[in-house]
Amino acid sequence: MIKTDHRELERLFEMMKKERSSRPLALPLAVAMLEAHSRAEEECVYPALAEEAGEKDEVRHATEEHHEAEHLGKHLLELDWESAEFDRELEKWVDAVRHHVQEEEEELLPVLSRTFDAERLQRLGLEFAGQRSEELAGTAVGDGTGDGQGSGRRGGEGPTRAELYEKARKLGVEGRSSMNKDELERQVQEAEEGAGAG
Repeated sequence: MIKTDHRELERLFEMMKKERSSRPLALPLAVAMLEAHSRAEEECVYPALAEEAGEKDEVRHATEEHHEAEHLGKHLLELDWESAEFDRELEKWVDAVRHHVQEEEEELLPVLSRTFDAERLQRLGLEFAGQRSEELAGTAVGDGTGDGQGSGRRGGEGPTRAELYEKARKLGVEGRSSMNKDELERQVQEAEEGAGAG
């Protein structure tokens, strides 16, 4: 699923480079897709890589690259599709994303394959796909209503998996990196109730 997204982004990049008329539709789609993909990796895949595979530095670096790529993509949304500036900024964005994809596919994804068995990989893949779909369903790129805070949370939805994961870490919940959002929520609640009772 992760590599499928990478190939789809590549297709959109090529389309925008070759056909300027595709940009008004292809760019918002690519920006939304990249953002949903990044959030899903950060919430479902990266915690497992950091905690269980010992790839904390690589995960930190990859997360920084996500933020840089998202910033460049959102900047493009503000530019004139036909301008030379757009062409230059598009090239920067594409280069940043391609660099990240290459590192991820050559370094992080092989670690996943070596560290986890097929069942765990399938579970991570399903969690990634579910989170990605959730993110895409709530993405409104370029509507001008964003507050620029990048909280990653839509109104009334409660904490994200990443926030729950961090709470679980602080509470000493074991096995947290293999839990989905609902399981984390349950374990955090139980741990907090246990701490309150003690």
